[in-house]
Amino acid sequence: MAEQLTQTLDKNGEEIKSVGFQRFGFDCEVALDVLRSLYLRSHYVVSASESQVQELDAKEEEGHGHLTQGLNAYHSKSIFHPDTQSISYTTLSRFPPVKLLPSSSRKRILVTGGAGFVGSHLVDRLMLLGHEVTVLDNFFTGSKTTVSHWVGHPNFELVRHDVVEPFMIECDQIYHLACPASPPHYQFNAVKTIKTSFMGTLNMLGLAKRTKARFLISSTSEVYGDPEVHPQPEDYWGHVNPIGPRACYDEGKRVAETLTYGFHHQDGVDVRVARIFNTYGPRMNPHDGRVVSNFIVQALRGEDMTVYGDGKQTRSFQYIHDLIDGLIALMNSDESRPVNIGNGDEFTIGEFADLVREIVEKVQEEDGIKPERRVQIVYKPIPTDDPQKRRPDTTRAKNSLGWQPRWSVRMGLEEMVRYYKAKMSEGSM
Repeated sequence: MAEQLTQTLDKNGEEIKSVGFQRFGFDCEVALDVLRSLYLRSHYVVSASESQVQELDAKEEEGHGHLTQGLNAYHSKSIFHPDTQSISYTTLSRFPPVKLLPSSSRKRILVTGGAGFVGSHLVDRLMLLGHEVTVLDNFFTGSKTTVSHWVGHPNFELVRHDVVEPFMIECDQIYHLACPASPPHYQFNAVKTIKTSFMGTLNMLGLAKRTKARFLISSTSEVYGDPEVHPQPEDYWGHVNPIGPRACYDEGKRVAETLTYGFHHQDGVDVRVARIFNTYGPRMNPHDGRVVSNFIVQALRGEDMTVYGDGKQTRSFQYIHDLIDGLIALMNSDESRPVNIGNGDEFTIGEFADLVREIVEKVQEEDGIKPERRVQIVYKPIPTDDPQKRRPDTTRAKNSLGWQPRWSVRMGLEEMVRYYKAKMSEGSM
């Protein structure tokens, strides 16, 4: 009996069948089930014999088929042997189908930090669209596994490189995403974080100047610090502690924006600045200390969920596919001013914890799993300089780019819960 497919509905209750758009002379529309097939599958199957491989493959199809709708042929059949804790890797039998573009439409695109959470989703989209993509990453927080399904493709190149050092290549567009973005990672080596923000951006802007490539930098809502204006428009200057524990990232991104506009005004470099607000989705590092991944992992493991502070501080969360739509729209538009890319739906952290717990319980019930007890929510002291409020004013993105978030927080969370659940079942988390 064929499994009934789960519909993905947007904020207006309409079904989402594809992500992307056709705007600014750039077609970036991709079927959602094809995109999902790249991240909602286990990297390997647990087995020790061919018959078990087929059996578990069928079981996996059953588990995720209602989301990815088949496409199993485009996945590796690496085998994990639980008795010896070893894995037998294999390459893909074939690559996912990509658009065949004429050379006049095919762009050479450099993505720094392309093996990270946001970068890997951007790479997936650009590859499926038929462009030539080069990923630059030093793998400090990124991982090869996020883009390994493209290694060997004639349109794809992966280079281990630290953007603090100069890099030479011919390209048409540069998405500069390289920089650790979660507090545990950027505070691990504060000097290196500032150096990456400044020297990395300086090197990539120099490359854009030489090649006449269009340059997009991923800035952050952290440039607004702990804001005194709510929601935050792009012309708000911010309220940042320049010597606090988060300053290496906040001030690093602020100086990177200054540098970007210095090259724009002085040397005529074509620049775009995206101020990204809280984003979540598959491939987020489960140990990076961010609230979404923390809550989901704790709930799936049956551990109590930790809320820092009284839970009254607010955040707005956008799903990764909405962010990628926004980045591609900004890159290909004529908007050279900074643009906020985020979701205006605001939650208190306490409300968000309740929502995550509810969705985890729903997914567990659908999969026939009965937890021993209900996960509780516990409160702990709030970290230093943690902002009380954060919500974007996205008027500019709506007017200039025709962009607004489509994914509801609930729908995105369910997909992310299933992703983490798959990672746990395959033993890689």
